[in-house]
Amino acid sequence: MAAIAVRYLRSVGAATTAGPAPVDPLPRPHLRAVSDGERPPVDPGEFRRVLGSFASGVTVVTARDPDGAATPAGFACQSFASLSLDPPLVTFMVARTSTTWPRIARAGAFCVNVLGAHQGALCRSFAVSGADKFAGVAYEAAPVTGSPLLDSVAAWVDCRIQAVHTGGDHLIVVGRVEALGAADGTDPLLFHRGVFGRFGALDG
Repeated sequence: MAAIAVRYLRSVGAATTAGPAPVDPLPRPHLRAVSDGERPPVDPGEFRRVLGSFASGVTVVTARDPDGAATPAGFACQSFASLSLDPPLVTFMVARTSTTWPRIARAGAFCVNVLGAHQGALCRSFAVSGADKFAGVAYEAAPVTGSPLLDSVAAWVDCRIQAVHTGGDHLIVVGRVEALGAADGTDPLLFHRGVFGRFGALDG
């Protein structure tokens, strides 16, 4: 529900009234789980290297502009997963310093676009900060929330925001699924150790 996102934005002092609002109402905190002078339990570079061994799919999370005037919001996201069957819930993680997340939060809804193996370039364009990510991108309105449903994706999940939780330097966003669909015969785009790939069945 949009009210969930509004309560979240109020909790961090963001503006929630109608009309023009800053794109990035969230502060950019100094995000640390350990105090200055205390050695982190693992080296950040090693953390990224090891966790990069986990292959994942790639999505683009999109939302309508909450004020109905500017371009839609969207960002490339690997940290997406199903969460619950009853009720149907999904989750994604977004950095607390993201400039796109506040716009999605104000919209109160989002669409998860699961990219196909042919959409690596599209993923890269949505991973760039500050650019017009929707320039030249074909999309239509998702059936329930109206969030952008990108053309030719492997699958899509149309959601309303159910809850937002803090997880270190990221936010854990839970969405309640309102509608979803998939394209037959479209292989998903995969990401592993900094390289895009595609699914291939093992012999035997």
